[in-house]
Amino acid sequence: MLDFVQVPQKDRIIVALDCDMSQALDLAEALQGQASWLKVGMTLYYSQGPRIVYELKEMGYKVFLDLKFHDIPHQVRGAAASATRNGADMITMHALGGAAMMQAAVEGAQAAADDFGLDLPIMLGITVLTSMDAASLAACGIERGVNDQVLEMAKQAQAAGLAGVVASPQEAAALRTLLGEDAYIVTPGVRPAGAELGDQSRVASPADAFSAGASHIVVGRPITQASDPAAAFEAIAQSL
Repeated sequence: MLDFVQVPQKDRIIVALDCDMSQALDLAEALQGQASWLKVGMTLYYSQGPRIVYELKEMGYKVFLDLKFHDIPHQVRGAAASATRNGADMITMHALGGAAMMQAAVEGAQAAADDFGLDLPIMLGITVLTSMDAASLAACGIERGVNDQVLEMAKQAQAAGLAGVVASPQEAAALRTLLGEDAYIVTPGVRPAGAELGDQSRVASPADAFSAGASHIVVGRPITQASDPAAAFEAIAQSL
């Protein structure tokens, strides 16, 4: 059984590097000895490719490769295999892609892990983006409310063999009840008190996200755009 409570909360904060290569490496250097996890999203990965994963791993970080796979099963199987070979510790896919797609991702990642003697990455299903609200879902033709849609996507992700989900901290408590103690519940949309919301709609503070049941929280701009990112990270860690 996983016991997230026994892991220091500081080591469950994932810093999102949604920036260019130069800034990403500067941030990684500044946060060494404090942060354990860094997130590489589309902006950074599409400009640098696997190189950025290798470099962050060499610096001792765990890498959350957040590319949100969403394609036919064959493509996602290959993408998950490639991400695993490249050393990603955590990867994401849209649960809306369906059971066959998510199962193909697990198969691809497992095959690559077996072939190259690697650990299977933590595989997560994206439920509903934290920038979306009920009106956004309705505009896409999804008639369920946000909470119901998140829970439905989470059930499908768990049934497909994923280790957990990505959702806003506002759904973390319901997800912990639904998915059980072992599930990874990774919550973006985390903002310290007084921080700007940016493009996030469903947010909570770091302490509230953990109290609700999040296994990990993702924090980007409040740290990466601070004048002293290391001090900003430490302030969040101390607030916990």
